[in-house]
Amino acid sequence: MNEGIVRVIQTAKDTEDRLTEKTSITFSPDSAEKEMELINIYEDLEYQEIEGFGGALTEASAVTIAKLSEAKQKEIIDAYFHPEHGIGYTLCRSHIQSCDFSLGNYAYVEEEDAELHNFNISRDHEAIIPLIQRAAALSGEDFRLFSSPWSPPSWMKTNGQMNNGGKLKPEFRQAWADMFVKYIQAYAAEGIDIWAVSVQNEAKAVQIWDSCVYTAEEEKDFVRDYLGPALEQANLSHVKVLIWDHNKERVYDRAKAAFEDEAASKYIWGICFHWYSGDHFEALSAVHDRFPDKKLFFSEGCQEGGVHLGSWNTGERYGHDIMGNLNNWMSCWTDWNIVLDEQGGPNHVGNYCDAPIIGDTQKDEVIFESSFYYIGHFSKFIRPGAKRIGSSKYTDKLETTAFRNTDGTIAVIVMNRTDNQLPFTLRCRGQLAEHSIPAHAIQTLLFQ
Repeated sequence: MNEGIVRVIQTAKDTEDRLTEKTSITFSPDSAEKEMELINIYEDLEYQEIEGFGGALTEASAVTIAKLSEAKQKEIIDAYFHPEHGIGYTLCRSHIQSCDFSLGNYAYVEEEDAELHNFNISRDHEAIIPLIQRAAALSGEDFRLFSSPWSPPSWMKTNGQMNNGGKLKPEFRQAWADMFVKYIQAYAAEGIDIWAVSVQNEAKAVQIWDSCVYTAEEEKDFVRDYLGPALEQANLSHVKVLIWDHNKERVYDRAKAAFEDEAASKYIWGICFHWYSGDHFEALSAVHDRFPDKKLFFSEGCQEGGVHLGSWNTGERYGHDIMGNLNNWMSCWTDWNIVLDEQGGPNHVGNYCDAPIIGDTQKDEVIFESSFYYIGHFSKFIRPGAKRIGSSKYTDKLETTAFRNTDGTIAVIVMNRTDNQLPFTLRCRGQLAEHSIPAHAIQTLLFQ
């Protein structure tokens, strides 16, 4: 990258620009008179380090991809995971047993068996494991997998079913912790290392699909007394444990309950969260300010209510939330399903959603939604190991963040959700680069 040159990558509504490289701009010496329309970069201020970006490799995604022709399958996998041609996914999520985006409820131990003699992951061999292996092979050595349970087996629960909430019965806490261990070991035998687990997806929600409720105290106690020790005894202490895995409005309360208990906190790497209750970006900073050694992990978000073909709002929703989370100490990010079919499924309770890529299994077509490109402005250019650096902007009509990658490249992301083109001047190291951003657009500016 030439010194003094700023590469411009752009995605813009009502244009053909989709992660498109535009004409570069050039730095010139700063002028003492220039004080308006600035985006300042403060290189000497460093914040969190990025672990990675990615999405969920669900049974729904795996089954949808498998229904497409080999050429279309390759197009999807390359788009996400190819290190040069894709958007750089390295951190993915999967589900332990079934979730709503499975073809139905299933457990690794179907009948009561506290000793787990009948444990098996044969269902995962059908679609999920081949997809994970394919993604990992293309992504390379940076690939990491994070796994979450939506529900324990029905026989471990107070309501006797995987769906509709219920709780983990106290007498099966040890067996459930042991199932985490067996899951991690079974995947390792397939050449898949589990990098991290969360205790429970959406630990507060009673859903009509696979779900299980934990109070803050129950979740913390389960980690302290069962899961943490079980991982330790199995020599799996390197597997990171995260709590909550639900919306941001209560992220501080759940963090406080768990991290103030030293015996529990020693096992917990961080807290993960979703976006469905709104921004609450300040809540993330509150967690960081109170517990600076704990990681903040966005583990799920999607556009609900089926497929929204061609919607630009979806991409802007992603851009806004990623930007706000990054500027408040988030270090890991995983989208929900990487691919869904033309209906926004399959989903065993009709909870259809959108995904950044839609695979039309009837027409053998691959459709890239605006969200794919908006995500790519972050995931492709903010690489694992990058650190957020300081920045400021002249107007709240623009949203901005800035990172320094391990190779020294600085990536500045600028987003404009207004109906008007907006001017700005990038200011860094006593130099200025004048530019503008179209209405409803996002840009990544890259320089050394």
